[in-house]
Amino acid sequence: MENITINDKTPSPVSDDGLVRKTELIISGVLRGGVLLSVAVILAGVGYYYLLRLLGRMPPSTFPDTLGEVSAGLRAAEPMAIVTGGLLVLLATPVLRVAVSIIAFAIEKDRTYVIITAIVLAILLFSIFGIGPYLGRPGMTDMPNNTFGALLFIALSSVVAGFIGALAGLGGGVFIVPILTLIFHVSFATAIGASIVSVIATSSGAAAAYVRDRMTNLRVGMFLEIATTAGAVCGALLSSALNDTVLFIVFGVILLISAVPLVLRMSEELPQGVENHQWAAWLKLPGTYSDVRTQKNIPYHVAHVRTGFGMMYVAGLISGLLGIGSGTFKVLAMDTAMRLPMKVSTTTSNFMIGVTAAASAGIFFQRGDIDPMIAAPVALGVLGGSMLGARTVNRLSNVHLKQVFVPMIVLVALSMLARAFGLL
Repeated sequence: MENITINDKTPSPVSDDGLVRKTELIISGVLRGGVLLSVAVILAGVGYYYLLRLLGRMPPSTFPDTLGEVSAGLRAAEPMAIVTGGLLVLLATPVLRVAVSIIAFAIEKDRTYVIITAIVLAILLFSIFGIGPYLGRPGMTDMPNNTFGALLFIALSSVVAGFIGALAGLGGGVFIVPILTLIFHVSFATAIGASIVSVIATSSGAAAAYVRDRMTNLRVGMFLEIATTAGAVCGALLSSALNDTVLFIVFGVILLISAVPLVLRMSEELPQGVENHQWAAWLKLPGTYSDVRTQKNIPYHVAHVRTGFGMMYVAGLISGLLGIGSGTFKVLAMDTAMRLPMKVSTTTSNFMIGVTAAASAGIFFQRGDIDPMIAAPVALGVLGGSMLGARTVNRLSNVHLKQVFVPMIVLVALSMLARAFGLL
């Protein structure tokens, strides 16, 4: 029999559970609505694109990479503008989620998290509208002529990436980038742009279910997003000044070393002997999650908040530098440093990675690195896979999730080292 008792006196996040539930449903609804609208627009644009080709009317061979070009293309009913518009809806979904969260916390009368969430939103908007135009290179970008079969294969591969990403709290880019670069010979910059889209798709698709099912710790996620978004902005600013090879080697080695504590605690179903950090009660971080597998509500404490916050800044820095979701680092910070249960770590990581990616997504878009005919099948496939993964997580034990996550850490680390030595 598994030991799942921690401390029944663990404080609930706030006193009025009804208001908390309303917040969860509002945020889940925003994520689900953004995903559904994005899918509908993308499918409409892709369908229109191939309809024009069947009719012998070749669409433009370039795609828009500024808001003005997208707007002009939509008015002219250009298919690539429609697809790009759908992708922009997806990229905007985490930002809208943060904005709506301010209202939701205001309904709860939680001033602390109104301020925290407003800070996150300010960093996001600064990144998108302040740094994005500065680092971007506006102009219509050439689009490769991809076959329908190739796009279908990309979509099917992305289903697998989204499924594993949802289980392990990752963004799926660890699979997307090698598939695009090695099999389809897509440029590394375009593959990274598609990876950013996959991160946001995984986050939006899976987090909608995780928040609804009360698996995600919203306050842990929102508080730590200050660190991840700030780190992502700094990473984006440093990306052109630092040597990628050195970064890949350093972070690959760090990941391999970081996997050791998880391996040593592989059989631990729930963290034992955890005491709340002094900031945890003030920030209302301890919580309870509902475990479908055991049919019980599992309370938990939150330790080493400052250490976790610092690790999240590094995770955001990595995301901005390398164009990845850095979900592995987020899960490690919450599981190893803050000692959250693995289910809470992976689901809260999924909740956060979309916002971290959104902090740099505007830059990638304005660089012309998000090719809609590559990013669209990636987004659709990852969304389907992430939703399937979200339905699977709650039926697994924390030990099983660790058994999925640890190999993913090793895979990501080896992928980084392979890129450093020119093997990917």
